[in-house]
Amino acid sequence: MKIGVLLSGCGVYDGAEIQEAVLTLLAIEEIDAEAICISIDADQHHVINHTNGEEMNESRNILIESARITRGSIKNIKDVSPADLDAIVIPGGFGSAKNFTKWAFFGPEGEILPDIKLLLVNMMNVGKPIAALCVSPIVLAKALQGSSFQAKMTIGTDQEPSPYDIGGFTDGLTSTGTITEMKSVRDIFIDQKNKIITAPCYMMEASILDVRKNIRSAIEALRDLI
Repeated sequence: MKIGVLLSGCGVYDGAEIQEAVLTLLAIEEIDAEAICISIDADQHHVINHTNGEEMNESRNILIESARITRGSIKNIKDVSPADLDAIVIPGGFGSAKNFTKWAFFGPEGEILPDIKLLLVNMMNVGKPIAALCVSPIVLAKALQGSSFQAKMTIGTDQEPSPYDIGGFTDGLTSTGTITEMKSVRDIFIDQKNKIITAPCYMMEASILDVRKNIRSAIEALRDLI
């Protein structure tokens, strides 16, 4: 069983959320599956100093930065097709909203990278499951916007503490045609018809243990859909 892990860089504020990415890789190993890490060979939108949140005057490549998480084992998305995978997981991090899409700057009107859209839509077309963690439902929503798929997803709940505007994100997802559900970090949401799993993870105020359990539940559900 081969599960693609789609990484948008290295670091919560300008790439993939590292803890979510590593916990995803761990959970995949624990279900006796093989992780196939995938990224885009392009410059990330910008580079953030993670000690103070300020933008740095430098440029970094998404593929090379993602390889930091995977100890060098990474595939260019152009070299991957649905035939190579049984499922895909997209960890969170601002890279989903800055590098894979432009949601961070233009909301649901922001564009998605064509290569990201192509892989995700093709996975859906052949009935292979996708798990979107944390903020990454926005990536899948943009990929499916205007298609024949009407996905059901969660990005968290506005009934519990969150560092983000859950209501705003939920409204944005709804505007793309996605049906949304409010779920806490203790929950995952499974769209059985479309074989989509979403888990709030760090969209909510959560400990690393909370996120670990949330991701493990999502990966186990992904295995069951496969």
